[in-house]
Amino acid sequence: MNKIKKIIVLFLILPLTVQAQSFKGLDKSPMDQAKYPNSNRITEKVAIVTYSRPQLNGRSFKDIVPENKVWRTGANEATQIRFFSDVEINGKVIPAGEYSIFTIINNQEITFILNKAVNIWGAYSYRSENDILRFNAPITKDKKSLEAFSIAFAEENPPSIHFGWEYMRFKIPFKAL
Repeated sequence: MNKIKKIIVLFLILPLTVQAQSFKGLDKSPMDQAKYPNSNRITEKVAIVTYSRPQLNGRSFKDIVPENKVWRTGANEATQIRFFSDVEINGKVIPAGEYSIFTIINNQEITFILNKAVNIWGAYSYRSENDILRFNAPITKDKKSLEAFSIAFAEENPPSIHFGWEYMRFKIPFKAL
């Protein structure tokens, strides 16, 4: 009798398992977050970046990211950063709040842009009059390629937001005030 119950349960669960593996329309550039510091204690939060992670999928960085044009710095919605306290970036105080991150890439440097417009799709409605910070940062090349666009915070002195995709890397140092 025990063997018959196992067979019946197997026939009941098997269709659910097969059906559960069929996900249609999944986002090809899944959303992710980077947090600083990497802690769950709300009192210590300084910043959270929310972005979508496009994949190379056999393409090159230059095939995907327009050179010398405003890029949403990810995929889908424009990348957003939320500061829980005032921060200083490149000598400018940025008040606590939410901002979009845009970039303009050329071969040797990147123009990093913080913009006060939020909840926008891509860079289609980007307006420079909403910029609160804009400066150039050097691009470095790494020997290892990253398949997915990635953002991470680093516990350095000062802390930095690191950006990378394919062989391209750049970082934005900041100071929590």
